[in-house]
Order: sequence, then C-alpha cells, then structure tokens
Amino acid sequence: MFLKHKGINVFYSEKGSGKPVILLHGFLENSSMWNDLATQLSKEHQVISIDLLGHGQTECLGYIHSMELMAEAVNAVLKHLKIEKATFVGHSMGGYVALAFAEKYSTKIEGLCLMNSTAQADNKERKLNRDRAIKVVKENYKAFVSMSIANLFAPENRDKLLNDILQIKNEALKTPLQGIVAALEGMKIRKDRTKLFKTLPFKKLLIIGLKDPVLDANSLKNHLQGSDVKIIEFSGGHMSHIENKEEFTYKILHFIEK
Repeated sequence: MFLKHKGINVFYSEKGSGKPVILLHGFLENSSMWNDLATQLSKEHQVISIDLLGHGQTECLGYIHSMELMAEAVNAVLKHLKIEKATFVGHSMGGYVALAFAEKYSTKIEGLCLMNSTAQADNKERKLNRDRAIKVVKENYKAFVSMSIANLFAPENRDKLLNDILQIKNEALKTPLQGIVAALEGMKIRKDRTKLFKTLPFKKLLIIGLKDPVLDANSLKNHLQGSDVKIIEFSGGHMSHIENKEEFTYKILHFIEK
C-alpha cells in the first residue's frame, strides 16, 4: 500500500490485527526482509512493515535522508493507520530510525528493539568509511552492493546461507543510487542517542551478533552497562533474522508479548 508524504510515495504493508508492531529494515534492505517474521507475528498482532526513504518502493526525498526525515515518514504511516502506540523493531539503519522516532514521538512507543544496531553515532573512522562507500557506489554500483551484503554475515555462514545471500543481493540491487547515497549521508550525520536509549521509559531490547562484522559486540554491551536495556546475544553476524532465525523469532515474540 502507498501513502503520499511530502509529495512522494511511501510504501508499507499491513498484516493481522491486535497490538501494533512496526518493523523497520536496514540499509540496502526493504520491507520484504520481514516477510517470514511478519507472517509469524501477524497471527496475534497488527504488523506494519515500512519501506524507508529511497529503499524498496518508497521514493527518495532529496539527497540526504537523515534519520529524522525517515522517522517523519514512519510517523506519517502511523497517523494514516490511526496507530497511537506500537512496539518497534529496527534492524541496523532501521534501529537508527527507530531511535530518531523515539526522540520525536516517545509517547507512541510501547517497546523498542534494536537488532544488530546501535544508539552510538558514527566515529571519525566510520564517517570516513561512509565517504569511501559513497565514492565506490558511484563508481561501481553492483560491486558495492555485492560486497556489502556478503560482508554482513559471519564468515562460517556465507557458504551455508548462499541462497539467502543471493536473494538479499537481488533485493538490494533494486535500491536506487540516490537512495543508497542519501542513506549513507544520513547515517553519517546521525546523533548519538545512547543516553536517550538508556533513559527511555519503556521496555528495550538490544540484539547482538557475537560475530557481527559491522558492529563490535563488546563495545555495544559496554555502552549500555548500568541501564535497563535487555541484551540478547546470538552466535551469528549482522543478519540475526536469517543466521539465527528460530531463536530470533522466539525472542521477538516474547519481547512484544511480555
């Protein structure tokens, strides 16, 4: 389904009925990444999966998609569906968007799960890596996408999950160049929301991949010491919904329903 927001089409899908759950995908992904999870959750919940700006079937809104700009698009979907409160699950970039949403619209959140994501801002090195990525993607779009997707998985899972990786690459290649660059620019300038995440007054969950090639597991845990954020560790990499599918689905169901 499509919604008009600031002159562009924003795509979302809706399944089931009950307590609302909002699923936000990561960089180079789209709402289809949640198909299996949405099928499970929709047995007892209203599940909304949203294509973020410049991804999937949602159009671009300029050349820098800040996390705040993406959060406003998410809020437009909630307003359209008359959802007053929901549990959010954000994968990687989707987690950054969920945190930006929490800062702007905290009363609309019942619970927040950051999956293979972080409340920290990019450090100097990561910002430089974003700039390098922008240069590479402009020079060789397909090579950038192919390399980026494979590198999200723990090394021992790359052969075992080859079919999944190929499918994710095919979906990622649908992301327009402008959408990729705008997201990289937006992630690069995002705020540090560690303090916010620690102090938000609702249930919070952080899912960590112990072999995540993108985010260091120990650093994630250390930054949230002394907070009421529940932390769950999985054995895989950055793609917990695939690498640890059954455990992940169980934990998300438990988090939503508790």
